[in-house]
Amino acid sequence: MTVLDNPLARRSRPSPPRPAHRPGLRRKRLGRVALNAAAVLFCAIWAFPAYWMFDTAFKPYGRILKSTPGFLPIPFSLGNFADAVHKPLFGTYLLNSLIVTGAVVVLSIVVAFFAATALTRFRFLGRRGFLIGVLMVQMVPQPALLIPIFLSLRSVHLLNSLIGLTLTYVAFVLPFTIWTLRGFLHGVPVELEEAAMVDGAGRMTIIRLVLLPLVTPGVIATSVFAFITAWNDYVYAYVMMKDQDKYTLPVWLVSFSTSTGTDYGGLIAASSLFALPVIVFFMLIQRRLVEGMTSGAVKE
Repeated sequence: MTVLDNPLARRSRPSPPRPAHRPGLRRKRLGRVALNAAAVLFCAIWAFPAYWMFDTAFKPYGRILKSTPGFLPIPFSLGNFADAVHKPLFGTYLLNSLIVTGAVVVLSIVVAFFAATALTRFRFLGRRGFLIGVLMVQMVPQPALLIPIFLSLRSVHLLNSLIGLTLTYVAFVLPFTIWTLRGFLHGVPVELEEAAMVDGAGRMTIIRLVLLPLVTPGVIATSVFAFITAWNDYVYAYVMMKDQDKYTLPVWLVSFSTSTGTDYGGLIAASSLFALPVIVFFMLIQRRLVEGMTSGAVKE
């Protein structure tokens, strides 16, 4: 029996020395821990206002105005939400916001998708000028367009109507959605469409079965922008509408402040209810949103 075959000899052999811990690896780990801690701190600071809003909404009205802050809603109360929901015309304002926001999202996505398809798949006179015009419109501040849009809607008798408000929001959203979807469509190879044409597919079939599934992340990313734009606007909804039954939820929030004072409990509860659909919508599509934002950053 050789020394290598002897188990006692193998057991008695000294183990090889362990490699010394590299200082560079330790610094890299410490840097990673520091970055993660900074990210957690930033997220906590960023999310604290939202937490404070929901925390205050569940507090009794007497505790809201105390000088000493309470970080937990103890005692727990739903009175502020009851006051907000029972506010006059709450159901009407909610329905108006849902109608306008849903119509803006659908119209902007449909129009922007066909416009982006035409810009990426066809060559026509004035194509580059149209793209430059889209960028220029996007750079104009929305408050600067308030008076021109007001006069335009009045000339076509669309003031004080949900249709006019919807068209206004669509006009604001279209430049961004067209430009974003154009970047996604540039990433789709033309050979896929040519192969579908060889198989006998028409233009609409190619759009429905080839292009649309491939640019779904871009559609979701742009729909979030359209949703937030239409859901959060206050100025145009207040200026363009005259009747109270045509207002949307942002105008409803202002009704908690009157000449006699401000109902802080109802206002904060109403703000929580107003922000909840946006939060839920974002949580449902957050993965596709991140995928859409990253995969849409293509260069022509």
